Amino acid sequence: MITLSPLPPDDFSRVAHITVHPEQVKFSGTIEQAFAAPEPSMDYHAIQQGPKVVGFFKIDRAYSVIHDFAPPTALGLRAVMVDAVHQGQGIGQALCHALPNYLARLYPKADSLWLTVNVLNAGAVRAYVKGGFIDTGNQWPHGGAGPQHILRLPLHTI
Repeated sequence: MITLSPLPPDDFSRVAHITVHPEQVKFSGTIEQAFAAPEPSMDYHAIQQGPKVVGFFKIDRAYSVIHDFAPPTALGLRAVMVDAVHQGQGIGQALCHALPNYLARLYPKADSLWLTVNVLNAGAVRAYVKGGFIDTGNQWPHGGAGPQHILRLPLHTI
């Protein structure tokens, strides 16, 4: 069981311990990089398993400005990281299942969540699809580590 919670951008200490496997850094970046250049349209969130913070993600409220495939009513999922010692426990899939209701409460005007994931990151693609994301069949060619699958997740309205 996981819980999600907003994370103030000045609360790096709660997530400073999060690391991903070295081969994943090219896809997700590091937690230090996620906090290095705050952006006004980006909100930070923690993933907890019991009392321990085991992951992190950003929600981009201006995702459609750079990603023309996403509608203006969409949010973007960015910099998802599950701590390396907690990977393989279903946390990523649980995150995907929890996101629609969690985000609908925090961002009631948003109707969908979008992300891009590198075509070489097959494990992440599987986790997102198992978690309810829909692969649009299109690719975003501008990823830092190469072409990206474009996935979307409808958000529930409360």
